[in-house]
Amino acid sequence: MIVTVTLNPALDKTARVDTVRPGALNRLRDVTLDAGGKGVNVSAMIRALGGESIAVGFSGGGAGEELQALIAKKGLRSDFVRIAAVTRTNLKVVAGDGTLTEFNEPGPEIRPGEWRELEQKLSGYGAKGNIIVLSGSLPAGLDADTYQKLSVMLRGAGAAVFLDADGEALRRALESGPDGVPDYIKPNRYELLQYFGVTDDGTVTETRLAELCRALIGRGVKLAALSMGEAGAIFVNGEGVWRAPALPVQVRSSVGAGDSMTGALVRGFEQGLPLERCFALAMAASAGACTTEGTNPPSRALVDSLLTRTRIEKIA
Repeated sequence: MIVTVTLNPALDKTARVDTVRPGALNRLRDVTLDAGGKGVNVSAMIRALGGESIAVGFSGGGAGEELQALIAKKGLRSDFVRIAAVTRTNLKVVAGDGTLTEFNEPGPEIRPGEWRELEQKLSGYGAKGNIIVLSGSLPAGLDADTYQKLSVMLRGAGAAVFLDADGEALRRALESGPDGVPDYIKPNRYELLQYFGVTDDGTVTETRLAELCRALIGRGVKLAALSMGEAGAIFVNGEGVWRAPALPVQVRSSVGAGDSMTGALVRGFEQGLPLERCFALAMAASAGACTTEGTNPPSRALVDSLLTRTRIEKIA
């Protein structure tokens, strides 16, 4: 079973504009409303690939009701905790050249009783053979060590943990000790360098990035999937380093591309696919997500088509 956890979900409103003009009136067009949040996006990608998952998180107010209705409309299973505060709404504006500008609300404050209810739900999903995906920002009321505590609890119960987070939440989780460090992580270039305190001046080489990923493997992580946008991705585990160039596609929106990568990886793991096949599936799904509107995942047919053009090379 795959369970995706979104502690700070959102209604994602995506719109297009020819040029973003600061300090001036910007008239939006092609406005779409999606169920947002990284874990929700991961669940959508898993379903597009023929898999099933359960999306867990918080929802509150009218926005929360609409969020859950949109999740159900996608055909996704969910197990959300209703909260007193209102679910946030995020605005994502895509300019004519494909540049994405995001305006994200901080999210609601989670009360102690609401957190205990969600924690109890997750403890019920923590079993051997299950994969729990923890991803996204933390809402107010939850401490920076929240993912660390969840990782320790879930791994202790026998589940595998996939973490996609940044900043202090990522740092705390990676310092959980051998019994609590997430099994899989998917940082981007900025998040990886930020964690190690390396200045991103544009001169950091692929070799250096791979070395940093290897350092994480030395701390107990089984696989680090480093997404690098137009530069592709690097996958590192205890047996080697693999490079995957980005696939050239007509980009409509990069929103959710990283979540599609996560969803495809997890789906591949669940199916027991060979490791390089999992990497290829992740690259095809991520590229395909860039061709869709809003946070919609690519179709299975598109992913299969892109798979024929994916190249995975072991470089170390």
